[in-house]
Amino acid sequence: MKANAETPDSSNAADMFKWLLVIVLLAAAVVGNYLLGEMSVVLRAAGVVVLIAAAGGIAAFTAKGKAAITFARESRMEVRKVVWPTRQETMQTTFIVLAVTVIMALVLWGIDGVMVRLVRLVTGV
Repeated sequence: MKANAETPDSSNAADMFKWLLVIVLLAAAVVGNYLLGEMSVVLRAAGVVVLIAAAGGIAAFTAKGKAAITFARESRMEVRKVVWPTRQETMQTTFIVLAVTVIMALVLWGIDGVMVRLVRLVTGV
């Protein structure tokens, strides 16, 4: 059982209200940007950025938002554990990929040429 034994309905209702507020703020950003087309682009962009930031801040305080933040933190810790290839390994792998790509392009070009000749032979064109 969870240690937080509050009524899930009140938490769910609060989250629903927060998500509704997020949707309203995002809609206000889109509609406001459209309706205030005669206003300076810098001011409209600043308004959109502020409204999106406010919506993101509110969304971060919902249960799903907190879970997303936790996931991002854990992902960041996992990325730190990755052993990245050295420059030499990267260059070698890149050259191998390029060589295989060139070889496959030549093979496909050759197959295409043979097939074109076969079609010409069969159709007489």
